[in-house]
Amino acid sequence: MSETSEDEQTQLQTSDDDEDLSGEEELEDGDNDHVEEDNEAAQSGEDKLSNGSEPEDDAAEEQKLTWKDLGLNEALCQACDELKWKAPSKIQREAIPVALQGKDVIGLAETGSGKTGAFALPILHALLENPQRYFALVLTPTRELAFQIGEQFEALGSGIGIKCCVVVGGMDMVAQGLQLAKKPHIIIATPGRLVDHLENMKGFNLKAIKYLVMDEADRILNMDFEVELDKILKVLPRERRTFLFSATMTKKVKKLQRASLKDPVKIEVSNKYQTVEQLQQSYLFIPVKYKDVYLVHILNELAGNSFMIFCSTCNNTVKTALMLRALGLAAIPLHGQMSQNKRLAALNKFKTKNRSILISTDVASRGLDIPHVDVVVNFDIPTHSKDYIHRVGRTARAGRSGKAITLVSQYDIELYQRIEHLLGKQLTLYKCEEDEVMALQERVAEAQRTAKLELKDLEDTRGGKGHKRGGDNNDDSENFTGARKRIKPMGGTGGGHKPGAGGRKSFGKKNWSKGKQKR
Repeated sequence: MSETSEDEQTQLQTSDDDEDLSGEEELEDGDNDHVEEDNEAAQSGEDKLSNGSEPEDDAAEEQKLTWKDLGLNEALCQACDELKWKAPSKIQREAIPVALQGKDVIGLAETGSGKTGAFALPILHALLENPQRYFALVLTPTRELAFQIGEQFEALGSGIGIKCCVVVGGMDMVAQGLQLAKKPHIIIATPGRLVDHLENMKGFNLKAIKYLVMDEADRILNMDFEVELDKILKVLPRERRTFLFSATMTKKVKKLQRASLKDPVKIEVSNKYQTVEQLQQSYLFIPVKYKDVYLVHILNELAGNSFMIFCSTCNNTVKTALMLRALGLAAIPLHGQMSQNKRLAALNKFKTKNRSILISTDVASRGLDIPHVDVVVNFDIPTHSKDYIHRVGRTARAGRSGKAITLVSQYDIELYQRIEHLLGKQLTLYKCEEDEVMALQERVAEAQRTAKLELKDLEDTRGGKGHKRGGDNNDDSENFTGARKRIKPMGGTGGGHKPGAGGRKSFGKKNWSKGKQKR
């Protein structure tokens, strides 16, 4: 691989100031314009680009096309075989030939469709033809996604000596600066930290970049990275290829497209806001006071599966994890206010199946391919309907089947109706026997008390700040190996029947008008 010019190899200088992580943390609260976007997205068909073909044709085409047919270098075809990527996915079949022709690409595809391969393979193909350092820049919204993309680039380029550098917040800037000074071929970065390096690192620039990728572009914009994106786009060369990948086409993404792409080819391989066919989606209408009991019942009923449970706040993830641990379940939290090392450790334990339940905020709901997620539980219903699509996209990936269960309380009805409106269909009722659920109430109440005390201890040890960063000390304190047990009710008959008796008839039924009055 050839090096860039000598004048770019100046001495490295980095700032010793405290790192500003404000741009890198997952935002728990989104913009107010999401509600308008939800309604507009469900009603408007103007964004549908529909390059996809009929399912029968797709299946036949998938059987015929190989990686070599797409025009990829032999070394990359071999790398795909070694990774057991049998055949190109829809987005890869559509995007790779266009990208190899040197055109800008906008790719709209559902999660789990192989978007990373769709931009990584053409970039590596071009790099082999014209080797140079600082060849491509990939921008992502979250740290975890950046590390995952880096792993895929290194796996695909392992036989050809590709050097990658991941530049994200929460990690040491000096160490990252030293990596950048070695002039990697591929830089994968979150926008905030990349701007830090551009402003503080002497001699570092992006003038040589030939390819720019914006992955999960809608998410980057929703996390208020517009200012950082503008700064990055200004220092990139005009003569470059740009790939923009997004699960949804919002107004902000359209604006970004006009600003950064030249005559792009638009590719959409699925209907807007579609969830995959192999995904079994259901809802459970419950009284909010028994939410934890119903969650434990679901985990108990589906024991033996791996779970991702989504909560709305960082505090909820920690509290729920403590409660489940008190019941002997192998739960681990993941949220945006944990340190980067803790987040990576939590993800790794779940990926390697050392922990079977990952309790997460939306920080992990986009772009992360964790192959063994069997069941997604929306413990807290997402505030923005589109986030539902991305949450449930964690399961039923790459042709596998999966389940998604959404808990709907009397206060969530309007949000739930928005989700059904966006999907264009009604979800099925998740059936469960109320008597069996309420039999667990006493055990769960005891676990809640234990969790409350542990959470208070954590807050006390951190000087009252435990509600902000409680997950840091708390994601690796289990005293069990991850084996799951079926939870048995206390006292044989279960002491929890009486409290639920009054509302028993309404459990599991869609009484929307009644629910609205309760709001």
